[in-house]
Amino acid sequence: MRNLLAPCLAELVGVFFLTFLGGGAICVNELLPEGQKIGLIGIALAHGLALSIGVSASMNVSGGHLNPAVTITMWVYGQIDTMRAVYYVIFQLLGALLAGALLALVFGWSAALTQAGLGTPHVGLHNLFNVGGWQEYLMATAIEIVLTALLVASIFGTAVDPRAPKIGGFGIGLTVMADILVGGPLTGAAMNPARALGTAVWEAALKPGFGVLADHWVYWVGPIIGGILAGGIYINYILPEKS
Repeated sequence: MRNLLAPCLAELVGVFFLTFLGGGAICVNELLPEGQKIGLIGIALAHGLALSIGVSASMNVSGGHLNPAVTITMWVYGQIDTMRAVYYVIFQLLGALLAGALLALVFGWSAALTQAGLGTPHVGLHNLFNVGGWQEYLMATAIEIVLTALLVASIFGTAVDPRAPKIGGFGIGLTVMADILVGGPLTGAAMNPARALGTAVWEAALKPGFGVLADHWVYWVGPIIGGILAGGIYINYILPEKS
């Protein structure tokens, strides 16, 4: 376990960084008066920069997963052993929950955030496409699959592939930013079960009932499927064979 402590802490800090800054950007956007809001571009930029720096800072310590879907993908394809994968996911969730707790402490008092919550991603397709029920959840899951597949492809292409350019985590962060610009209004573009859970739990605690968690399964199923699909394609058809 001692050999796992440093990488696990790196994963915890990295996910905390992403969740607090990403969720905090959404909270601040809701609190700012009209004309001063940072909007979708500012929120996407906050998530992208936070992940870029988090991955770059943790890459040489833990591999810079910062996402249970990424860790599970790496485990499925034998890039990480089972014990390490389990500890990574636990510490990723812990980092996100700690960040969510701090967001609740800082922003939970605000009535303006009653509807917006703490930056928790939500399925919003019914507002844009007039769909509901299983159709909405199916579309939302498909969107998260595609967005996460693009993210994992960028991880393999810029960090895992031995031919990758030496740009740290910034290719990965830019992918998250682009994904949020497209998927943010649709599903919140979580692409990360820890990021979604970290704020959802505390938002549910601040609101009556647990309706906040009703669509949370989308942010596990979609990202994990998307990650495994993209990882499989990259490993089997793009990654150079080991000599």
